Parts: sequence; C-alpha cells; structure tokens
Amino acid sequence: MFLLEHDAKELLAARGFPVPPGVLVREAAEVAATELPPGPWVVKAQVPVGGRGKAGAIQLAATREAVAAQVGSLTRRRVHGHPVRACRIEQQLHGAQEAYLGLLVDGASGGVQVLLSAGGGVDVERLQAEQGLLRFRTVTGEPEELLAAVDELAGAFPESWHAPLREAGRLAAEAFPALDALLLEINPLFIWPDGRWAAGDAKLIVDDNALPRQPAVQRLLEQRPWAYPETVIKWTEGFDYVDLHPDGEIGLVSTGAGLGMMVVDELEAQGLKARNFVDIRTGLLRGDPRRLIRVLEWIAAGPNLRVVLINVFAGVTHLGEFARLLLEALDRVPQVKVPVVARLVGTGLDEARAVLAASPRRIVLTTDLDEAVAMATALAKGVQSPC
Repeated sequence: MFLLEHDAKELLAARGFPVPPGVLVREAAEVAATELPPGPWVVKAQVPVGGRGKAGAIQLAATREAVAAQVGSLTRRRVHGHPVRACRIEQQLHGAQEAYLGLLVDGASGGVQVLLSAGGGVDVERLQAEQGLLRFRTVTGEPEELLAAVDELAGAFPESWHAPLREAGRLAAEAFPALDALLLEINPLFIWPDGRWAAGDAKLIVDDNALPRQPAVQRLLEQRPWAYPETVIKWTEGFDYVDLHPDGEIGLVSTGAGLGMMVVDELEAQGLKARNFVDIRTGLLRGDPRRLIRVLEWIAAGPNLRVVLINVFAGVTHLGEFARLLLEALDRVPQVKVPVVARLVGTGLDEARAVLAASPRRIVLTTDLDEAVAMATALAKGVQSPC
C-alpha cells in the first residue's frame, strides 16, 4: 500500500519526525475556508507514485489565490497515469541542505537495505550516478541493527550532519518495523547548519497484509477510501482487485496473482489493454457468487469493454461449482453484454463443461491459456464471433 505523502507524513509525525506543517485539500474551493500554515507555500499533488517534481506536480505559491489556482490546476491532471484527487499545501522551508535517507526490504536477502546520501531531491539518482554519493548496508530488520547501520553510514558524511542523520535514522529504524513498512524514503531530508532537520518529502509503502495490526492505517482507509480504492477492496472484500485501464477492452476474472499479471502482459503485447487485474481467490467462494458479482459489476463499468476473459486454474475449487456460480453472477449483472471466454483447468472440468454447455449464455470454453488469450484478442478486435 503506497501511502499519499500527506498520510505518510502524518504517521511519521506521530512518531516524532519533524515535518513541515501542511494541510490536505481536495479542490480549489476548499482553500479559502482552510486554515493554512504560514506562507509562502508549496502545493503538492497527492498521488501514490514518485517523480512528482520532475512531472511538474509540485508548485510554489506566494499568495492564497495562487494556492487555489495551483490546486485547481493540479486536480485536473494525471501524474504518471494517476489522477490527482487531492493536494497537500505545505509551508516552504529555506536555508537547508538536502540529504537522502532510505530503508527498503531487500527481496534477495530477506533483510533491509539502509541507504544514506549527501545529495537529495529530484536529482538524487543523477547525483548518485555522477558523484557516487550513496552509501548503503544490508542488515536484518531488527531496529538495533538498522540503527547501527545508520550510525556507521553517517560517519562518512560531514561532522555537522552526524547528529541529524543519526536522529532521523533512529526514528526511521523504529518506524520501519512498527509500521510493517516495505519502503521508507525521506527525500529530501532537510538539514540546517544549526543541526535541525525535517522530512521534506516522505515515501512510505506498507504491507497491506499487515492491516489487522495497523489501526492507524485502517483509519486512513476509513477516512480516505477515494485515495486507496484497491486496498479498501482487499480489506473489505477479501481479495485483490486493481483498475488498470478504465478504457480497457478486456475484463479479467482470474485466480492467482502471477497468472493474472501474465495475462495482462500478454494482452499488452497484443496491443490491448486489460480493464483490470484481479486475484479472485476461488477457494474462498464457498458456494457464494457475491465475489464474482462484485468483480463483474466493476468490470462492466468500463465504457470500452468488449470481452470478459475468465482464467481459473483450480485446485481446491471444483470447476463445476465455479461454473454454476459464474452463470448465476452473469445473470445478476445484466450489464455484461459482451462475449465471455473461459479458460478452465483443474478438478471438475467435465462437469463445468456440461454446466456451461446447458446454459443459454454462450461462453467459449478452452483449457489452453494461449488459445483463450487469442480468442479474447480476436473478439476484442472484432474479427471473430463467440461460438
């Protein structure tokens, strides 16, 4: 779960991180009635992605009128494919040098990488490539080891930076495991000559599988469901669903994250856009079509939908039962008026074939994934009719 910068800063501030004062607004009209921090301001588009500065999604403003204008402009934009649904209005900070602090889970070792750099901001990658300023260590996720790594790395930087880097590192080392974080970046980490420091920006990705033990993150889902629609679905519905392309031609109903992403990639290779990604977890259907109904309702909302592609490799799930639930769900979602291609493999295939064959609903059935993708592609491009 990639948190909005505003929410990341609120969580970190609650754990002792100094952050520039700021507020969250969703539209320009809110600015006039909102108590802003002292100006001048920086207006930041709130999207779950990096690279906002280079994309022009962070703007300076010297007057309240300019703030409102920037909010109005940014909330009409998309940044790296993400719609801007809110902006953080933050007090500008001056007179500081910029550093970089990062902690991220290292998949190869199972540990955590601790990274420090004497350069920060939007050009941190270029500074690293040109000047080799980045220092890192890979340790276990224990706070003591994380802190020891920061202490060691901080020694390579100017002496005046040692205390603020170590203090920032201590707070990060405590917050990282406490928040079930997968990534925590402070970039830029502002450092002033007198030793003060602040998190100029914060990127925080937390493990959404750990939500049951993260009440503060749960509250964010309740307060701002518009900001985290996929995580809200997983939390409330019990499975993963992601809107990939609102204008996508092919809606997917699949089980297995890896298998689902493989189909998405294959469709893109064919010049088509998947409407969605979903791991519907058929083993948890348990005779109830509601999960299928919800997915079909979301898929059917796409204005350019041309085909629904079912991809189920069943183990525990009996395909006969799945076929009956699928037909019931299709009956209860009449908005799905497009052809359906079903690739089914696993227990109860013969029964599923008989169930689908007896239905007046014409569903193309195959056991071969490549064939299913080819059929769905041909239907989406209008060169084949379902038969």
